[in-house]
Amino acid sequence: MCKFGIGAYLLSIFLIHSLNPYPVITAFHDSITNLTEEVSLLLAKHVISAAIERGENVALSPLSITTLLGMIGGGSQGGAPDQLSGFLNPVSTNNVIKKSGAFDFVTSIFSDGSRSSGGSALTGGNGVWIDKSLTLKPAYKDHIESSYNALIQSVDFREKVSEVIDEVNAWVEKKTGGLIRQLLDERTVTPQTIVVLANALHFKGAWANEFDVANTMDRDFYLMDGASVQVPFMSSSEKQYLKAFDGFKVLRMPYRLGENQERQQFSMYFILPDTEDGLPSLVDKLTSESTFLEQHIPYNKVKVGEFRIPKFKISFDLDILDVLEKLGVTNARHALSGMVENPISTPIDPKFFHKSVVEVNEEGTEAAAVTMGIFSGSSLVVPVEEKIDFVADHPFLFFIREDLTRTLVFAGSVLNPGL
Repeated sequence: MCKFGIGAYLLSIFLIHSLNPYPVITAFHDSITNLTEEVSLLLAKHVISAAIERGENVALSPLSITTLLGMIGGGSQGGAPDQLSGFLNPVSTNNVIKKSGAFDFVTSIFSDGSRSSGGSALTGGNGVWIDKSLTLKPAYKDHIESSYNALIQSVDFREKVSEVIDEVNAWVEKKTGGLIRQLLDERTVTPQTIVVLANALHFKGAWANEFDVANTMDRDFYLMDGASVQVPFMSSSEKQYLKAFDGFKVLRMPYRLGENQERQQFSMYFILPDTEDGLPSLVDKLTSESTFLEQHIPYNKVKVGEFRIPKFKISFDLDILDVLEKLGVTNARHALSGMVENPISTPIDPKFFHKSVVEVNEEGTEAAAVTMGIFSGSSLVVPVEEKIDFVADHPFLFFIREDLTRTLVFAGSVLNPGL
C-alpha cells in the first residue's frame, strides 16, 4: 500500500504558456518565477527541517514573508540592501517588474472581490504604522505605495500605544478573515516602538470535488518514532490527480473555480514519502533543484485504490530575523535608516516574526498568515490505468500554490495531525 504527504505547490510551464494572458512577458515572468521559487523553497526547507527536528507541525507563507522582506529591502542600509537583494532577487526589483507588466501578472492571483462567490480567493494587504515624530523618505514612501499598495498611518506610540495595538490587531483580524486575532500586545509593541510594517494574507478555497463528511472516520496516523495516533481521515473513490515516483507520491487537489476566474488556479499538493520516516530526506530532495516540484506535478487523473488524507489544523509562529541571519542575511536590522528622514541616534531593536494558520477539511482549505517587522528603540504524463493507493497516514509535506503564476502561498509539514 502506498501512502502520501500533502503539499500545495502550483506551478506549470504548460499552463502558463497555454493560458498566459500576458504572452509578451512570458520569458521575463519565467525568469522571475524561477528565482522566486528558489527563495520560497529555501525558506520552506530551512523552517520545515528545523521543525521536524523539534517534532512540530509547521505551516508558513513564503509569499507573505518575501513580501514583507521586499518592503524592508526597499529601505535597508548598512549592507542589508545587497544582502536582501541577493536573497530575494526578483522581490526587490519592483521597478523592472512594473515596467515589464509582470507586476500586474503576479498581483493577478489576488481577488479583487468582483467575481461571484464559489471560487477560491486570496486576499491580503500591506501596512506601515510610523510614529508621528518620524517621516518616511519620499523614495521609500513611493516604493511601498506604488509597489505594495501599502496603507501608511502616522500614529502616537509613546502616548497612545494601546490604541495603536488595537488598530493594528483590528487590521490583522480583518485581513486574515478572523483567523489571526490579538497578534500584538504591550510586550511586542511599546512606547519605544517607532515603526511597524506588516503583510497579511487570507486564502479560502473549496475543493473542486468535496469529500463526503459521512465517509470521514478516525484511523491511525503513524508518527516518525513508530508510535501512532487516532485522527479523522477523509476518503474518496473518485479519480485523482496522482502520480507515484521513486520513493514518494504527489497528489494535486485543485480548488473550485469561480465565475470569471480564468486568470487564477489554486491547488493543494500533498507530497508523501513511501516510508513513515522518509520526511527529512524528502525535504532535501524537494529543494535539490528549483524545478523539482514542476517536474513532479501530476496532470492526469488516475483511478485510486485506498485514498485517505487527514483533516488537520496548524498554527505556527516563526522568528523571521533568526531565520534570515542563519541564511546569511545579517544586516536586515539596519533597514530603518533607509526608510525614515530623521536621523536614528539610539540603538534599534528590530523584531521580524511570522504567524500562519492552515486548516484542511472536507469542504476545502482556509489559511491565513501575517508577517511583521517591528522597529523599537533600545529599551506532461501518460495516464496511469492501474489504481494507486494514497493513504497519508504518516508525516508528509504540503504546499498551496497559484498554478498560473507558480506562486507559493503556503507551505508546511504534518508530523502529527492530532496536535
